[in-house]
Amino acid sequence: MRKEPDARAGRPTVLAESAWFIVAVCVGCGAVLGELVRLLAGWLVTLRWAPFKGPAKLLESIPEPGLTIGAVSAGALLGLLVAFGALHDSLSVSVSDSHVVLTVRDTSREFARNEIRLAFPDGKQLVLLGRDSEELAREDCDLNGARLAAAFTEHGYTWADADPHRDEFRRWVPGTPGLPEGANALFKARDKALNKQDDAEDARELRGELAKLGVVVRDEKKRQYWRMPRRS
Repeated sequence: MRKEPDARAGRPTVLAESAWFIVAVCVGCGAVLGELVRLLAGWLVTLRWAPFKGPAKLLESIPEPGLTIGAVSAGALLGLLVAFGALHDSLSVSVSDSHVVLTVRDTSREFARNEIRLAFPDGKQLVLLGRDSEELAREDCDLNGARLAAAFTEHGYTWADADPHRDEFRRWVPGTPGLPEGANALFKARDKALNKQDDAEDARELRGELAKLGVVVRDEKKRQYWRMPRRS
């Protein structure tokens, strides 16, 4: 992780995952996985019966050192692809005296200082709240919590170690009363998206639609919880 530059110099503090570290870890793990696949194939062909024995025999038919080089290279390439995906989805945070910029999936959102009342971590997420406790942003975040806290406090923002409104959240169930018109339909659609592995972006968009209605949403094990902001 890197942190640059110094807040005392009046410049932004930028926190982001180290690209080299992520690539090195993913490529290394991929290479090890490739070698393990080679060893597993060698073991499977010695058994009288085993699942995937046909593909294992085909793999073992490749002469050495080509087999080892190919397996390790294929694993490393797979790891590299995983690394690119992880970097694409990782959050970078730029904090200055005047604004905060959150960048994820090649998209940046900027929040002026006077918009932000509070910043805090919620599990593996970074949350920004507005003046009426409305949620400005909630992003998955693997950045170091202590460095995040330092970045915000050094630039004069209020930082909390946990959500001060956590006890206000109620679990959503179909037909929940007290929600704005249309919110239940959005929750229902989002519930389906949360239970489909490939619909994370849809769930994210539906959270944004609920935010437009003034509903703050948090998830816990695919269960949805909600609260309404405190209007001043």
